[in-house]
Parts: sequence; C-alpha cells; structure tokens
Amino acid sequence: MKLLKYQAWHLLFLVISCGVLWYLIEMGVLVLEGSLFGITTYGWFVFALLIPIIHQVYVLICWRLELYYKSITTRFRANGFKMYKTGFFVLFIARFFTVILLALSSANSFEIDIWAKVSLIVLLTIPALYAFYSVKIFFGFDRAAGLDHFDKKISKEPFVKRGIFKYTSNGMYKFAFLFFYVPGVIWSSELALIVALFSHVYIWVHYYCTELPDIKHIYK
Repeated sequence: MKLLKYQAWHLLFLVISCGVLWYLIEMGVLVLEGSLFGITTYGWFVFALLIPIIHQVYVLICWRLELYYKSITTRFRANGFKMYKTGFFVLFIARFFTVILLALSSANSFEIDIWAKVSLIVLLTIPALYAFYSVKIFFGFDRAAGLDHFDKKISKEPFVKRGIFKYTSNGMYKFAFLFFYVPGVIWSSELALIVALFSHVYIWVHYYCTELPDIKHIYK
C-alpha cells in the first residue's frame, strides 16, 4: 500500500525509542520530579513526546493521501492545502512550546556552568535562526510544509542553493531543529533535552521513510 510505504521502519523506531524511555523511567534513571499548572512532569514529558509523533503521522497521512490519491484537493479544492498547512504549523509550533513547558516543569535537573550554558545557547541558536531565515527567504514556508505534494508546478522548480542550502541540502533538519535544545539548556532540564533529541532523530526518520521516497516520486 503506497500510503504506508517504508512505514514499518517508522513504527520500529517508535517502538524501540519509546520502549527505551519507558525502561529508563521504570529503572529510575530519569528525574520526573516537579509539576507545572497542576500537571506532573511525567504528564508534560508524555505530552511533549506525543506532539511530534502526532505531527509526523499527520504529515505522513496528508502527504501520501494527496500525492497518490489527490484526496484532499479533490474534496476541499483550493482550500485543501490551506487547511493542511494550518494543522502543520499548529503542530510544529506546539512541538516547541511543549518542550518549553516540560523544561519549566523539570527545571534544574542537572548543573551546568553559566558560561557553558550561554555558549551552548549561542552555538545552538545562531545556526538554527539562520536556517529558519533561509527557509523563509529562499525556500518558503509553504514549500517547507510540503506544497510540492499539492502543486505539480513545484516539481519544475530547481532545488534551492542559497542561504544555508548553499552548504547543505537539508538545512532545516540539520540546523533548524537545534533550536529545540535551547529550552533544555536555559532551564537545565534533562527531560527537555531528551525530548529535543528524540524530536531531532525522529525528523530524520520522517525524512528517510516519508520525505525522500516522496521526493523521488515527485521530482523523478
């Protein structure tokens, strides 16, 4: 089934990664103390892990339904991409804010020198912001969200080679996702850093299992 092509690897990653995290919790390795807005740190941890999973499964289903069956534009016409894009960015922004909330709930779970903290924040933020800037100016957020699955004309356009894309073909996943580590560093939250790492690795699972096969299909 085209909709689920290569998704066995996707599922395998989720089973293994979530299994490892559950084991670390059961063994008492991860610090789950604290709460925020009446929700325990454990609750925020689970929520912060669920949002990227929901986001990437949402993208997978929408992309494949549109790419192979035109299901979204057939039903919603010109509003199809707009509706999909709204969900995409709501979930993408939620990924970042749930990490912030988790970091606040589990703050000061490890010690770090203030200058090391500042240096890490700078090293993570600068390339991440440059990546977001490059996407906005040279690539476009619509195309980043997957416009090429909805508009055949995009397949005729050349690959972007300006901004951060001059140095790497995948600046968004390599560098923009570094920003997800910043809340964990700011509030010294071990769990927030773990979720940021999970989200960063998981986006590459999306790339190899979903995006790259789709790119090959779209751009021949």
